[in-house]
Amino acid sequence: MRAIDILRKKRIGQVHTQEEIRFLVLNYAQGCIPDYQMSAWLMAVVWHGLTEAETFALTAAMVASGETLDLSSIPGPCVDKHSTGGVGDKTTLAVVPILAATGVCLPKMSGRGLGHTGGTLDKLESLGGTRTAFETAEILDQVRSIGACLCAQTEHLVPADRKMYALRDATATVQSLPLIAASIMSKKIAGGCPSIVLDVKVGGGAFMKTLPEARALAQLMIKIGEAHGRRVAAVLSDMDAPLGYNIGNLVEMREVVMLLQNNPWVEPRLKELVLLLCAAGFYLAGQARTLAEGKILAEEQIVSGAAFEKLCRIVQYQGGSSNYLQHPLQAPCARVKWDIKATCSGYVQHVDAEAIGLAAMRLGAGRAQQEDRIDPAAGIVLRQTVGQYAAEGTAVATLYTADESIARQTAPQVWEAFTLAAKPPVPKSVIYETIGLT
Repeated sequence: MRAIDILRKKRIGQVHTQEEIRFLVLNYAQGCIPDYQMSAWLMAVVWHGLTEAETFALTAAMVASGETLDLSSIPGPCVDKHSTGGVGDKTTLAVVPILAATGVCLPKMSGRGLGHTGGTLDKLESLGGTRTAFETAEILDQVRSIGACLCAQTEHLVPADRKMYALRDATATVQSLPLIAASIMSKKIAGGCPSIVLDVKVGGGAFMKTLPEARALAQLMIKIGEAHGRRVAAVLSDMDAPLGYNIGNLVEMREVVMLLQNNPWVEPRLKELVLLLCAAGFYLAGQARTLAEGKILAEEQIVSGAAFEKLCRIVQYQGGSSNYLQHPLQAPCARVKWDIKATCSGYVQHVDAEAIGLAAMRLGAGRAQQEDRIDPAAGIVLRQTVGQYAAEGTAVATLYTADESIARQTAPQVWEAFTLAAKPPVPKSVIYETIGLT
């Protein structure tokens, strides 16, 4: 079997056998197939797609390229959670401690931000010294000890995906439904959890721009999970507007603290989504018979303080400073604070999530390229969001950065992300639908 023959086959739109995909993926992971050949195959997949059987085979081959977590020594039900990414999406940092506060175990492997989307690991590392790189044995030890670990993908877990994703990012082949599904689900399956909650984002700030696209991705990932004996459920949620008021790293951690401390000023859409994702986790773990019961259980962990205490313990266990969580005002502040003031009055109809995410990146909160450094204190805080009234001359957002010239350059783009009108918009839920939760 030769790589060039496999490339030629997909170039003309033919279907691969399971053996061909396994040969291609495992040999690429081992360095026996060069980047230029895998790049050609990825582009052919973008153009011609993969059948469902090919996607299943691709996922299985990616899992087989490395180790898998053995969770048999973990006491209690294990649940994994994954978001397809967005702007202001800090749900993992709230969902994990809420679920773990009741005994659900979460070996949660997360990612970093790139472009307009933020990364859970960057947010966690903004808490002074928090460690996120672990060996497999360390992840299992931490989950056994405190019920949860928030960490990066290990060097030995799905190495094919790590290499292929970097290549996809460099060759404009990220936007492919089967490649996205295989990438996500290979990591989830190798992570070992029998139950998986997926948060599939929909809208301008997400990879999936339309509801049919998001539904198709969710359904494909559920089928892949079921083929590997996993119980998978999906929540389709809105990413037309940023999730929550804060976009950045330390600023998003402050919003997580507010949520877990039951602060009434938490943005309603954020709390609504967090409660549903927790309810889905409790349902799959067998700790709630219905989603309504799961939401009540999640609220109880917030009101009692158990979830916030669990977050502090996770951060401390990973070498970070929970002082920033308990006393947010003591955390480092950006040198420059720049208010964006409304030039007219009206109700906020829309806040362009992608534009806000790109603006936050320019301020230092994100990366244009993987090697870029992040300023933990940089970001954007929305003072007004969808449905709220903005009076002329009042601040609709505040920029946080180390460089005043960058704030000046970015300010017009942030204001342009807001759409105002004389009448309030029709209210809509952050939740579009759920799949696999009945």
